[in-house]
Amino acid sequence: MSDPEILRYSAFSSDPAGGNPAGVVLDAGRLDAADMQRIAADVDFAETAFVIAQRADGALGIRYFSPVAEVPFCGHATVATAVALAERGHADGDTIVFATAVGDIRIEVERSADGVRAAFTSVEPAVRELPDGDRDAILGLLSLTTADLDPALPPRLSDAGNPHPILVLADARPFDTFAFDPDRVRTLMDDRGWPATITVARRLGPDRFAARNLFPVGRITEDPATGSAAASLGAYLRSLDAVAVPGRITIAQGAHVGRPSRLRVDIPARGGIRVSGAAVAMT
Repeated sequence: MSDPEILRYSAFSSDPAGGNPAGVVLDAGRLDAADMQRIAADVDFAETAFVIAQRADGALGIRYFSPVAEVPFCGHATVATAVALAERGHADGDTIVFATAVGDIRIEVERSADGVRAAFTSVEPAVRELPDGDRDAILGLLSLTTADLDPALPPRLSDAGNPHPILVLADARPFDTFAFDPDRVRTLMDDRGWPATITVARRLGPDRFAARNLFPVGRITEDPATGSAAASLGAYLRSLDAVAVPGRITIAQGAHVGRPSRLRVDIPARGGIRVSGAAVAMT
């Protein structure tokens, strides 16, 4: 049995050389979990998305695999899959619903002369304290201290589909220059049960942020664009009353790994966080 067609898209950029690459398999109904894991490892992107079935109400089942494990939700692969479906005429109107492991995710598709954009609204987020031991463990792996943190934006664990530890640094130099051992970061993430990324952010302005997302899987160490982390950052800022709501922020990510990305995050007064961006096929 041959594998179905594997598409390769870059999400949160209109340039194939930017954004975050994702594998997309639109016809994965006959694959089992072992097949999906094997394909994701072969593709070797941060995540590959697999469309597995359609419910009676039209929602599409979808699963996400990194090169090493299944993950509950992946924002950039969601955007990539929605754009791939829309470009092939599989999107009914301007809305797609994905049935994910964390619940149903509604995606809005926007078509223009510049291409297709997609926006997803996260599940209801939850934000809680990040234990001091977890904070100090992350800082230690980055050779940083609590003095490097932004005192107005304290560390938290924010979950809008995946749990993301969030640390916000005050100054540009430590943000731009920190380094880490991927194996040690992976050990910490596995020990804490964090399936996605560790977010390290910096505030650039009232509605602008830069983010670096640590994600050691295979050859990848740092994620160029992370939709679930963007949703978690929006929820985090709302929980701290650090932005006006309803409001919108822009997150710049990926410059530190040579794949600049832009994520637009709309933050309502309550409910899920909306993350949007472009996606483009990679040649």
